[in-house]
Amino acid sequence: MTRLSTAVRGLVTTLATLLAVTAAPGTAQAKTEPKAPKDFVALRTVDPTIVQEMRYFTPHNFVGERIDGYRQPLCILTRPAAEALHKAQQRLLRQGHTLKVYDCYRPQRAVDHFVRWAEDLDDQAMKGEFYPNVDKTRLFLDGYIAEKSGHSRGSTVDLTVVRLPAQPTRPYVPGEPLVPCYAPRSERFPDNSLDMGTGFDCFDTLSHTLDPRIQGPQRANRLLLKGTLEALGFVNLAEEWWHYTYKPEAYPDTYFDFPVSSKALTAH
Repeated sequence: MTRLSTAVRGLVTTLATLLAVTAAPGTAQAKTEPKAPKDFVALRTVDPTIVQEMRYFTPHNFVGERIDGYRQPLCILTRPAAEALHKAQQRLLRQGHTLKVYDCYRPQRAVDHFVRWAEDLDDQAMKGEFYPNVDKTRLFLDGYIAEKSGHSRGSTVDLTVVRLPAQPTRPYVPGEPLVPCYAPRSERFPDNSLDMGTGFDCFDTLSHTLDPRIQGPQRANRLLLKGTLEALGFVNLAEEWWHYTYKPEAYPDTYFDFPVSSKALTAH
């Protein structure tokens, strides 16, 4: 091998190394958002009649701002869970009611947002409505906040029942006076749902589905939701009247992090 060819080969090697180093950041930047598995669907494609009021897309929640990962006010669920909700909706429609969902699939990044908020003891902007009687230092101990959520597995939904014709719920105005979520229906933030005794996401033992203090029409309304869903394979979380998981879960051990967006489903 001549001295020239050796020099040329050395130059080529150097250029190849430089190109590899230069290309590496571009490869990292090209990393795309995770996509939903093929059996995740937008609920509206299975049942467009179910009302959707996706609270974590709005500032009207216990954090007080839109939650990470909610790109659109969209309910996404595994197909079996969505189809079971469709069956529940058919039953309720015959009774002059409709389901309304507050939250469905929840990405892990949203759960991480909840955790960061719970660890920031100085941020208590929404305490007056959502956790008036709970010291924020106890949110983890009392089970209101956790590092993992069944919602991230795709078969859990937070929902309620609305009497038809459904009247729109007025938008929340950030900074408006807050009223405890367990106050009488006429006083707490208006919701077009049946009176369940507390508002959605109320951090209080009154939210326990069968709390004995909840009686009369409020208890009957909770039992209407519970009976309708349990007959179709949903299991209630006893501490939250609004929280149901379809069983068996399609992904019992997987916590997804794709964003709440139609784009996460478009590859299907």
